[in-house]
Amino acid sequence: MQIEMLYWTSDLGWTSLRPAMPSQPAHLVLYFGQAKQEGVLGSLLQRFPQTPVVGCTSAGEILDWEVMDNSIAACAIWFEKAWVQSEWIEITSASSSHQAGRKLAQKLAKEQLKGVLILSEGLNINGSELVKGLRSELGEGIPIVGGLAGDGSQFEQTRVGCSFLPRPNIIAAVGFFGPVVIGHGSVGGWDAFGPKRIITKSEANILYELDGKPALDLYKVYLAEDADKLPASALLFPLNVYAGNAEDGVVRTVLQVDENTRSMTFAGDVPQGFTAQLMRANFDHIIDGAGQAARIAAQKSAHPEGLAILISCVGRKMILGQRTADEVEAVQEILGPGYASIGFYSYGEISPHVHAKQCSLHNQTMTITLISEAV
Repeated sequence: MQIEMLYWTSDLGWTSLRPAMPSQPAHLVLYFGQAKQEGVLGSLLQRFPQTPVVGCTSAGEILDWEVMDNSIAACAIWFEKAWVQSEWIEITSASSSHQAGRKLAQKLAKEQLKGVLILSEGLNINGSELVKGLRSELGEGIPIVGGLAGDGSQFEQTRVGCSFLPRPNIIAAVGFFGPVVIGHGSVGGWDAFGPKRIITKSEANILYELDGKPALDLYKVYLAEDADKLPASALLFPLNVYAGNAEDGVVRTVLQVDENTRSMTFAGDVPQGFTAQLMRANFDHIIDGAGQAARIAAQKSAHPEGLAILISCVGRKMILGQRTADEVEAVQEILGPGYASIGFYSYGEISPHVHAKQCSLHNQTMTITLISEAV
């Protein structure tokens, strides 16, 4: 397995790190970036004309253990014996997320499939239903990892590309086949606070009421002077959602707000009747969570080298600010020099649960996927 790292900035153009010299076309190119210059990404497609080139817009980029902004991070991967298959689908509305997941999975459900990487539209999507659709065809034994595309703190438009220039409403999937080893870990580190509340009115990923009161009004109380910066400021207070007697829940963050209905649209489902509790940041716990995610992924992989794909939530980046690099360094310390890294800050992360095989949409986590080849 060979890996070439590339990045683009407006000052330097394209720069190559860890250059590779293989005799065949790359098997896969991944990219993440905030830059919107079509010519820049067009040049990446031209550089790898025989290779699936898959990527998305972001809220920040990670490459070679560095956090960047307003750039494009990319990597090219060559396998010795493994292979990949890329697929994509256009989604018409969030209500079709489950069906989109099923259709993508049907294209990839073949012998020797070892895992699926998903890069999805980040706003017009129900990430929970997307993952459920994938699981319905792939079963629980195939790890599904990835994330929802970002748009900085703007929450206006996200785009995904799959061997074409990125555009809205696209979901791309990469299947890994053959002697591929995949490790994964996803940990948050946020602290719950305040009373536990019952979701008294919701529909799929739209939350209308908590304890019979408008959800948006409740959030505005906690946001105080930051209420006029919604929906981005709601990232400061994600919601932990869980069934009544469950110990572990899933964290949900806001994608959109509706002043007329006093409702909030989340990246994944917020089922009516479930319990919800607000969460807030603890710097040390967030950074420790990144290291814990790396430790879990490394244990599942048990392989000393490969590619680490880091997908962290934009809310973590907003909270950590100048300390954002600390969570990436915490991952690097665990994985060591054998791993190259690429990643992005997202609107949602996809990974199996820590203590179960079932894959889900997460928010406010550092999600790590380790790709290696056993030959």
